Amino acid sequence: MPADQPSTRLHVVTGKGGAGKSTVAAALALALAGPGKRVLLCEVEGRQGISRLFAGAPLGVTEAALTHGLTPGPGAGLGQPGGEVFALHIDPEAALREYLATYLHVGPAVRALEAFGMVEFATSIAPGLRDVLLTGKVYEATKPTRRGKGALTYDAVVLDAPPTGRVTRFLTANAELAGLARMGPIKNQADSVMATLRGPQTAIHLVTLLEDMVVQETVDAVSELRSAELPVRSVVINRARPQLLEDELANSVAAGAVRPQDVATTLSRAFSISPGSRGSARPPDLGFVDTLLRWGTQHTERRRLENVERDRLYALGLDLTELPAHPGPVDPTTLRDFARDLSQSRIAR
Repeated sequence: MPADQPSTRLHVVTGKGGAGKSTVAAALALALAGPGKRVLLCEVEGRQGISRLFAGAPLGVTEAALTHGLTPGPGAGLGQPGGEVFALHIDPEAALREYLATYLHVGPAVRALEAFGMVEFATSIAPGLRDVLLTGKVYEATKPTRRGKGALTYDAVVLDAPPTGRVTRFLTANAELAGLARMGPIKNQADSVMATLRGPQTAIHLVTLLEDMVVQETVDAVSELRSAELPVRSVVINRARPQLLEDELANSVAAGAVRPQDVATTLSRAFSISPGSRGSARPPDLGFVDTLLRWGTQHTERRRLENVERDRLYALGLDLTELPAHPGPVDPTTLRDFARDLSQSRIAR
């Protein structure tokens, strides 16, 4: 990376609902929290998905230590512990109170507004204001120096952002505010937020599945983000299916050119008792072999369809990273496996 180019401080993770964006955001935070690093993982949708992934208590509106990052492997500086991952649930009402006190210097008036329910009212009726407050709070966390006694600074911030259907509007809310304000502290703050979100210190990552509708939404989101001059860096393909059959064999299976009797003979040889022992392996049932061939045909066809979707994603010209399919719910151990995969890719650079 050129010396005059700032390193990435803000990683925005988005994706269609159900594609696993919260999982990828959490794994990315672990991957970034190498030895001596401090990373903040932010949630803005109020679903408490991050706390469930780590099997912990619900996140609060203040930054709190969540877990440690990846520890180095053999030969990578043994004895150096992984860095720290902090987590934060950004609440729009708390963000509004902080915004009024910090930028408009009306801290004492906030208590009166709360008494009349005006803080909750303002964040409920104005979705644009809500997004301004949430992105503003994330922007503050990315600063190399921060206000407030005991305020921590972070090497990187990972934002578990809204889904692709509304992420562009979410990230550009401050641009609309700056156009309305025209001058003064509100406009200055909005311009600063947008300069960060559109600058080289920010990277947007989209999480997708190799399914037609999900890929289409990803392609559309990339187009919208680029039109808004927001820095899209990569696509993470989640739950990627492994290729279990070599191309030649897969094509033969799909074409029906593999005879069940040949498969049965091969299996018998593969599982035969070692030389010198008595007896021989019992030939597998042909019904079982037919089931294997049917499964192989379905697997091959599914892989073919997925490769069509891969080609659509490659055409975007972005970095692509794949995370393997995992049976069952994601737990902290699985998250660390995903984090190791991400740490080897360009997404964590």
